[in-house]
Amino acid sequence: MLKKIDHIGIAVESLDESIEIFKKMGLTFEGLEEVEEQKVKTAFFNVGGVHVELLTPTSPESPIAKFIEKKGQGIHHIAYESDNIAGEIENLKNNGFQMIDNEPEMALMTVKLLLSILNHQGKF
Repeated sequence: MLKKIDHIGIAVESLDESIEIFKKMGLTFEGLEEVEEQKVKTAFFNVGGVHVELLTPTSPESPIAKFIEKKGQGIHHIAYESDNIAGEIENLKNNGFQMIDNEPEMALMTVKLLLSILNHQGKF
């Protein structure tokens, strides 16, 4: 069962500029992290127990670079906490969701998160 939203990932062109904007909004800055295998640098903020993750590409081949090129800056993903990630993925697949990743991905500050990006019949 999905328990709560853990974080919202937002693709941005400039991490430094975006960090300043979110600080001015009053969100609590929690730190930076680079994920080399995803070719991305992230900044985390906390607002009421939910994290906002800003993502900027470190390479033109990054999935985030391709996302920004195609769709512009904006919400990239929403990560949910679950006590049964594999069961959630199976349930979503059984209900017509197309999974980009069929295996859960553990990364960054997350422990029990369903990070597989999904699409419901092309209407997400």
